[in-house]
Amino acid sequence: MAYAPFNLKGKVALITGGNSGIGLGMAEALAQSGADIVIWGSNSDKNLAAEGKLTNYGVRVLAQQVNVADEAAVIAAMREAVAAMGRIDFVAANAGMGKGSPSFDEMTTETWKQVMAVNLDGVFWTFREACKHMKERAKAGDPGGSLVVTSSVSAVHGAPRNEAYAATKGAVLPMIRGIAVEYARYGVRANAILPGWIATDMTAGAQGNDAFNDKVISRVPMRRWGEPDDFGGIAVYLASDASKFHTADTFVIDGGYTVF
Repeated sequence: MAYAPFNLKGKVALITGGNSGIGLGMAEALAQSGADIVIWGSNSDKNLAAEGKLTNYGVRVLAQQVNVADEAAVIAAMREAVAAMGRIDFVAANAGMGKGSPSFDEMTTETWKQVMAVNLDGVFWTFREACKHMKERAKAGDPGGSLVVTSSVSAVHGAPRNEAYAATKGAVLPMIRGIAVEYARYGVRANAILPGWIATDMTAGAQGNDAFNDKVISRVPMRRWGEPDDFGGIAVYLASDASKFHTADTFVIDGGYTVF
């Protein structure tokens, strides 16, 4: 039999924030590799458009309108996804929001709580419900699963005026390591991805800023913005059997910016 670890047929992948940006880049690669796809997004129009694009790859697709900052919505959506698809093998907690402030001392409590609710609470609830499902499956004789969180290089860089965002992206790293250790006995792996400067809706303002491109993007050794499809390969690897012994790790995908 040929070695085919990246064949994802029979697996189901759930991607939060999967209707655009990095999440959709992951979802497309996963679908092209044969995985059935569940996407969560809060915008119904973007969900519909993403669903249409993903269906073209010949896989089953379920698009759910979910606000990950709502605990009850996450619990219900995970239950519905498992019922509809039969199982969930891979979960990418990718939904996030970037909301800064003119300065740290001007940051409002409202901004802080909004960012925490999506970027940290949302990840917690998503992974908690995924772990329940994967643990139950393992106890029934079907172990395995892979969890991935989209963190950010801001977790390790200084992020002026974006301390709330950076705080959430740093906080998910020990969460991932703890899950990796605790759920390894059930065959579940947990890893983190740290994107650098990626061309998505979140960075739209900076993309058109000549000064930012001259001073920041010019320092990226790859000399360009990252693109959503740059995350397809890592998603397929982490969802596949090729990574079956790879857990508790962080993958920096930033074109070399962090080390330069």
